[in-house]
Amino acid sequence: MELQPLAYHAKVVEHLRRHEPDVWRWASERRSDEEHRESLRALLLRDTYRIEGQSHAGVHQVLAQAMVRLGILAPATLYQSPGQEMNAALVFVPDEVHIVLQGPVLERLSQDELLALFGHELAHYVLWSQDDGSFLVADRILADALASPSASASQRETYRRFALHTELFADRGGAIAAGAVGPAVSTLVKVQTGIGSVDPAAYLRQASEIESSETGASTAHSHPETFIRARALSLWWEGAPDLDSWIDSRLHGRLSLPQLDLPGQLRMQEMTRGFLAHFLDGTELASETVLAQVRMMFPDWQETEPTVAPEAFGAEAADESVRDYLNALMLDLALADADQRDQALLRAGEVAQQLGSLEGLRRNLRRDAGFGKRELDRYNRQLAKELKI
Repeated sequence: MELQPLAYHAKVVEHLRRHEPDVWRWASERRSDEEHRESLRALLLRDTYRIEGQSHAGVHQVLAQAMVRLGILAPATLYQSPGQEMNAALVFVPDEVHIVLQGPVLERLSQDELLALFGHELAHYVLWSQDDGSFLVADRILADALASPSASASQRETYRRFALHTELFADRGGAIAAGAVGPAVSTLVKVQTGIGSVDPAAYLRQASEIESSETGASTAHSHPETFIRARALSLWWEGAPDLDSWIDSRLHGRLSLPQLDLPGQLRMQEMTRGFLAHFLDGTELASETVLAQVRMMFPDWQETEPTVAPEAFGAEAADESVRDYLNALMLDLALADADQRDQALLRAGEVAQQLGSLEGLRRNLRRDAGFGKRELDRYNRQLAKELKI
């Protein structure tokens, strides 16, 4: 099986290249010069024990086998760092492999599990080296953005999701190196729990059981929950046809305004345009006053805008924050032109009914349009007549 970047990796790279060309150019020109390489080596040598091939031939043979299976030709160095928790990390240097081990991984993991562990870390090297380093550039840009006090929520969410997808990619490298899913899964569980013996088939059954009752997206910051990782790896290994949509639901979840990433912001903009086009479609509400309001949001608005039906914002696709936002937009348009206010409010009620957020629109009418009980009762009667309910 071949390692390929996940769809989200490519999406983020394309977004940054297109929308941040100057930043992309600057980050792409950053190179690991010899002085930087030497400082990294010095830091590793100072804080770790270097596991040399002459005195630790067995582990180096396992590493060499993993590198062959992942198609990597580069000098490799292993290190053991202080700390009791089992872990491993790649220190990326172009054309060199540096893997730091922590805790008793060499004592606790079988040879196949060591292959999986090395494969996971080597997969990071593969990803950062692909496409002239574009995925590493994207990771650097997002990390640098988060280091700024002015980092936006969407930048943070993009970096989080990028990291989660990177771990799924690396898990695949572990399975390729080990030649099977089982050692990769048992390594995951051992490293996460510290347990000495793992039945990977039993844990995969456990992961399926968790998934059947827990449908929400991952809330992890850098590594997806272990059951999601195990399940994602198993589905990939089996060639599941719906894997991309499964990953999307498990790592992204429903559209939610507070959790939009950078590509999600653009998607939400396009869906908003389509929704407004649906609101106006087949009506006589597109007066100059209303269109002026629309063009304040979308200056390039066209009469032929494609529509997006309310079904696209159903409970499985979007949360209440999105439907509240759409209700607010409809109310703004409905109140923009006093000459067609009543007709526009009825249209808003009709669309809100289709959205499943009619009660939310009523709250907006009370709070934002100043409707009292008498006005709201009258509106409800008119809307019921219009909807024939």
